[in-house]
Amino acid sequence: MIAVLEGFAPLEDGDAALVPVLNSFADVTAHASAGRAAGVARRAILHLDTGMARLGLDAREQARLVADHGALAGLDLLYVMTHLACADEPGHPLNAGQAARFAAACAGLPPMRRSLANSSGMFLGPGFGSDLARPGCALYGINPTPGATNPMRQVVRLDAPVLQIRDIPAGASVGYGATWVAQRPSRIATVAVGYADGYLRSLSGRAVGEYQGRPVPLVARVSMDLTTFDVTDLPDIAVGQRITVLGGAGCTPDDAAARAGTIGYEILTGLGARYHRDYIRG
Repeated sequence: MIAVLEGFAPLEDGDAALVPVLNSFADVTAHASAGRAAGVARRAILHLDTGMARLGLDAREQARLVADHGALAGLDLLYVMTHLACADEPGHPLNAGQAARFAAACAGLPPMRRSLANSSGMFLGPGFGSDLARPGCALYGINPTPGATNPMRQVVRLDAPVLQIRDIPAGASVGYGATWVAQRPSRIATVAVGYADGYLRSLSGRAVGEYQGRPVPLVARVSMDLTTFDVTDLPDIAVGQRITVLGGAGCTPDDAAARAGTIGYEILTGLGARYHRDYIRG
């Protein structure tokens, strides 16, 4: 089953694996009407908004549905779900508020299985348990418990090849804008990765890579297809070898996100299509 979270759309007969998430009363009536017309209950997931104010039936639509269960005729509802807005902040009062509103709304609907917790919600405690959790970022090793030790294993590693190594004297600048100037005679490795690949420009002069377990500082600006690293202290590195730019010690997606002023989700979802991908069974 693949839940289509971003709204209802009529599904073709060959799309049996796709289950629409119904985000409005109009979605409910349209999908239910299609089921009644076909004489076959249409599978779906019902989404209730309890505080995100993004997708899902709002409070008025929920009340309307509670008052008119007949609107659900023609549907085979696999789950009723909501989405937590502040699960990565365990002490935020909206977490308990959403859980309470979700429970109250479900009590007015026909019995069905519930889905509440996202990645961070799974670590909020037993009050956030349900029939189906929806881990996302945690599956890829992003920390679902910011501020605490990451309980997840890293599963993404991004290596980029060294295209050139050059020696520069102290006082020489590197890259666009000459934003980095060598304070000593240095060796600079130019690596084939850039913001066109989703390696963020905001990592310029901030990120760290890894080579054979040793840290490699990123220097100067990240450009479209190329990034430069200071390999002065790594005499054994050579053209054609690879620097780990994501996934090594000190350069996890969360580390990169902290240096870029964003979140690990953006780091991973921004990785482009130009990479060769290897999928390894754990």
